[in-house]
Amino acid sequence: MFTTAPARKTPTLGSLPNDLFDAIDILKRELNAVILAHYYQDPDIQDIADYLGDSLGLSRQAAGTNADVIVFAGVHFMAETAKILNPDKLVLLPDLNAGCSLADSCPPDAFAKFKAEHPDHIVVSYINCSAEIKAMSDIICTSSNAVQIVKQIPEDQPIIFAPDRNLGRYVIEQTGRDLLLWQGSCIVHETFSEKRIVQLKIEHPDAEVIAHPECEPPVLRHASYIGSTTALLKYARTSPSQAFIVATEPGIIHQMQKQTPHKHFIPAPATNNCNCNECPFMRLNTLEKLYLAMKNQQPEITLPEHIRLAALRPIQRMLEMSL
Repeated sequence: MFTTAPARKTPTLGSLPNDLFDAIDILKRELNAVILAHYYQDPDIQDIADYLGDSLGLSRQAAGTNADVIVFAGVHFMAETAKILNPDKLVLLPDLNAGCSLADSCPPDAFAKFKAEHPDHIVVSYINCSAEIKAMSDIICTSSNAVQIVKQIPEDQPIIFAPDRNLGRYVIEQTGRDLLLWQGSCIVHETFSEKRIVQLKIEHPDAEVIAHPECEPPVLRHASYIGSTTALLKYARTSPSQAFIVATEPGIIHQMQKQTPHKHFIPAPATNNCNCNECPFMRLNTLEKLYLAMKNQQPEITLPEHIRLAALRPIQRMLEMSL
């Protein structure tokens, strides 16, 4: 759940400064602000961020920041997580419409009923979920640590894994655990076309397929490496291969190309000719909106205190189990 501060008049585009990078840097110093950005953001936002990372890395940064203002260039569940960890700080999200299809696939009322039907199960929830779902969870995980966390849970303890069925399937394969999966998915990772990836492999026989575990099983079967966004970035940097077919949101390719400019990165195609391999929610944030959010100090993320406190406990358990 998230709400906004009282509405204020938004400046027109004509009132924007000529150099947004300098203007944002000035505001950052004035507000004692930190800009956290996900790898799937627009390249300009990635380049101006104080910290760039995946969900686990961003959670750690949010937990440890000394800034008074957190500007979260990502989607709203990420900004909610920052607010859960920093109740006394101002948390801004450049565009409140930057939601998440995976989080939306797990409505709190339906999940509460599902959980009540399995009272002997503990709930491990992927961080890509709403604050309400986190509040109903026992432990939060990310794609970086999901396998590690499930392995630490006693084998005789039944587990509900939510909301992503594909990450859940991957965890089952890696741990041998019998997880009860909520049937949620990400619109980006479920649209990659196995047929077109095979065609790309034929066209680029030396290219490795690297994939995020949120992808559908037929796509993962073609991957030589499966990992979180940070893990994919590291693998692309350290692998001797010179070409990669990248099956995750293509925003990550900006960092891959910066770190290894001599290598070739090919975004995995969707099932049709649309740009469905790009997250439409992540792309709602722009440099202009980020500047306006800092200038106006809104939209602000707020949470009811009982939800925040309930959601804080499973996040803290994740951080403790991920040391």
